[in-house]
Amino acid sequence: MQTIGVAVAIPEPWASQLQEYRAKLGDTTAEMIPTHITLVPPTDVAADGVAGVVDHLARVAAGVRPYGVHLRGTGSFRPVSPVVFVAVAEGISECEQLAAAVRTGPLAVDLSFPYHPHVTIAHDLDEPTLDQAFAELGDFECQFTVEEFHLYSHDEAHGWRPTHHFALGE
Repeated sequence: MQTIGVAVAIPEPWASQLQEYRAKLGDTTAEMIPTHITLVPPTDVAADGVAGVVDHLARVAAGVRPYGVHLRGTGSFRPVSPVVFVAVAEGISECEQLAAAVRTGPLAVDLSFPYHPHVTIAHDLDEPTLDQAFAELGDFECQFTVEEFHLYSHDEAHGWRPTHHFALGE
């Protein structure tokens, strides 16, 4: 089995800024998780099933047009989950539609929580640190165009690494 995920990578310079901020808060997993908007959460697939996943993702990407995303402010899933995130202010429905299309066929997975596009900046930290992240990045803002998404593979030594990219509209 191989653990995979599918996500929209946040472009530079914001990806590094948010990843460095997450590490500064004491999140020990920050350097092993690229800054992203999740489309498919960690999912185990058989090693011989990855080629089918790649084909599926290529078909989905071909049918989706590039779209704009505006990240602005912070939000939290507390008390349900100890997560603080940068909010997707524009591009929500496009992320939802892309995630729904990706989570079909070989990636038809049950979600633990309803899908809500976001960029995690603090996870599984103490309450004062989560409060700090919520306040300090409350004025964070950036805009970019989503032109692709990635298939990521996870291993214990290196964390999450992109293995394939899928350009939208091709």
